[in-house]
Amino acid sequence: MVSVLAAVGLIAVGTAIVWVAGGRLESASERLGAHYGLPAVVQGAVIAAIGSSFPELTSVVFSVLLYDNFDLGVGAIVGSAVFNILVIPGWSALRGRGLRADRDVVYKETQFYMLAVAVLLLTFSLGVIYTPQPVADGLVSTLTRPLALIPLGLYAVYLFIQAQDVSDYDAPDVDDVDAGRQWLLLVGSILGILVGVEALVEAAVSLEAALGVPSAVWGLTVVAAGTSLPDTVVSVRAAEAGRGPTSLANVLGSNTFDLLVAVPVGVLLVPGGRIDLDFGTAVPMMGFLTIATLGFLVVTRTDLELDRPEAIALLAMYGVFLVWMVLETLGVTRLVPGV
Repeated sequence: MVSVLAAVGLIAVGTAIVWVAGGRLESASERLGAHYGLPAVVQGAVIAAIGSSFPELTSVVFSVLLYDNFDLGVGAIVGSAVFNILVIPGWSALRGRGLRADRDVVYKETQFYMLAVAVLLLTFSLGVIYTPQPVADGLVSTLTRPLALIPLGLYAVYLFIQAQDVSDYDAPDVDDVDAGRQWLLLVGSILGILVGVEALVEAAVSLEAALGVPSAVWGLTVVAAGTSLPDTVVSVRAAEAGRGPTSLANVLGSNTFDLLVAVPVGVLLVPGGRIDLDFGTAVPMMGFLTIATLGFLVVTRTDLELDRPEAIALLAMYGVFLVWMVLETLGVTRLVPGV
């Protein structure tokens, strides 16, 4: 463990590394998507989304294998999803003159993402029903490898749907992309992200030990914001280039990957294939994520555009989330039993 000051330094260094590596990853993902003739929405929802979601996946893997702290990994995933759905679209819209959506984003990506939220919450609930744990207070959800296959199966369906869109798409020819070089850049960026995320996770664990604030809170806030930087880079740059649907598709695709792949991967990797999750913490957080998603759906559905007042409303909702986490930590509110 390190001191509070050293932990803050780790956060700064880890965030900077993830930011730089995320920018390189975004560039490589975009060029590879164009090279292989993928539609813009698929580029954003699959290629860029999986690449930019690698920090969240890494945070779960490191939390489980290095620190035996699954709650920290899940907190980072849920917090990142909240950050992605509220801050990134809001910031992207404010950086430009609004943010255009299209019907593919609203009716396919958003609604499938809402299904992903519901299925992950269902998986957590099944962990309470079928493997109950006698605890003094609160509820524990015991996630097993068979349960982890439920969200992974849904992500396979998601990839199948995206594959159908690719098969129906007539891509323009792109001849000026060196695919080999871009793959090397992609791999190098991923390695950089590994280093940055490990620093963030270590900082969160150290802050828990030094300040007594649960690691899940640090995951929901500090680690979540740090690991969301590649998503931010990808989406904001796409929005500034006038590719609003790609920007929004990356946000939704990243969240779908995080919920349906990153969380169950942590269960699959842990020795024994069983992880106890604090159900009292997970459900309120998933509830807020559901509210944030509904807010996002409402503002993007109106005229299929996210304008400036709507962007400010999304950012204000994230501010409410941060204030809520502070109040929970101080004991002013007690809506999250596990905090």
